[in-house]
Amino acid sequence: MALTSSSSFRKVLPPANGRLITILSIDGGGIRGIIPAKILEFLESELQRLDGEDARIVDYFDVIAGTSTGGLMTTMLAAPDANNRPLYAARDIAPFYVNNGPRIFPQPLGSFGSTLAQLGGPKYDGKYLHQLLRDGLGQSRLHDTLTDVVIPTFDIKLMQPTIFSSYEVKNSPFMDALLSDICIGTSAAPTFFPAHHFTNTDASGQSWDFNLIDGGVAANNPTLVAIREAMKETMRNFPDFFPVQPLNFDKLLVISLGTGSDKEEQKYTAEQAAKWGIFSWLVQGNSSPVIDIYNQSSKDMVDYFLQVVFQSLQSEDNYLRVHDETLTGTASSIDVTTQANMDELVRIGENLLNKPASRVNLQTGRSEPIPNGGTNQEALIKFAIMLSDEQKIRRSSSQTAE
Repeated sequence: MALTSSSSFRKVLPPANGRLITILSIDGGGIRGIIPAKILEFLESELQRLDGEDARIVDYFDVIAGTSTGGLMTTMLAAPDANNRPLYAARDIAPFYVNNGPRIFPQPLGSFGSTLAQLGGPKYDGKYLHQLLRDGLGQSRLHDTLTDVVIPTFDIKLMQPTIFSSYEVKNSPFMDALLSDICIGTSAAPTFFPAHHFTNTDASGQSWDFNLIDGGVAANNPTLVAIREAMKETMRNFPDFFPVQPLNFDKLLVISLGTGSDKEEQKYTAEQAAKWGIFSWLVQGNSSPVIDIYNQSSKDMVDYFLQVVFQSLQSEDNYLRVHDETLTGTASSIDVTTQANMDELVRIGENLLNKPASRVNLQTGRSEPIPNGGTNQEALIKFAIMLSDEQKIRRSSSQTAE
């Protein structure tokens, strides 16, 4: 684990001291988390170029949200180390996945053995991942994060989403769970990892049972959940930050990172699916059609909605979605951890920086290059400057108030 030195940066100041609410969101996607990890690495390097080598992603965002593998990355970026700085620098996240991926997702000796295993239980027992999280996060709890975080899960006993939001800890202290339990819960993808049960008790003795599976069931793209939590908290504590009518989306600065998809391939057809039974919907080669479908639809609907809102309010320059829809073969799987595939995911993440910045075409629902929008790398450089400027405004405002 990377231990970074202490610096003048600390938890971001309230947005009332600045102009913007800054939000970072990371999708779910298993080992494909390597792709947004490379994007985060570049963004943090740009922030360091502007503000010094001690700058970290967490210093610039009012809230970081993540689902499943994105929830793990959220915690890695926001959990404190012994010096009260982030447990991981962004540059260490991709190597973490490459080094630990083969033990989190051990590859079967043959497809037949893997298929039989899924008939009798989850594909993976999760023991290595669980121990990795227990050892790495220790006793850190939701309230300990260096900025506010939002991590979706789904409670299968209550049959409803359970959103772990550090904003809500003071109102619902029993939600102040161990970060390791939250990460285990949000990554418990059905058919891949076992569901996670734990009991959390607050200082008053109130306890709550959690029966959790992957947050992707509720919000595989957690951007909208993050915006809801951040705006709710801001309006609660800083009522003058927003005008009454209308709500200005130009006060939101949002970066949403996807883990990739394979829309360029005709992955499934109605002719094929018309013949499928329960098992075929669960397993097709290295993929699970039913999981692919609900994960992709969740991601796309959130992105589509946000594009509509930001564009209609002429604030589209404040919303950046970085996502690759051209994955093929094993690169589109969530659990293929051969060295060749992980090397390919690293390459895809690096190449994604040089692809055109894109937005959803509201007529077709497909992402298309933004006219004169440059590359994702150029867009991230612009966002890094806006994030750096926002922090300077907040520090200046805070010093003036003192």
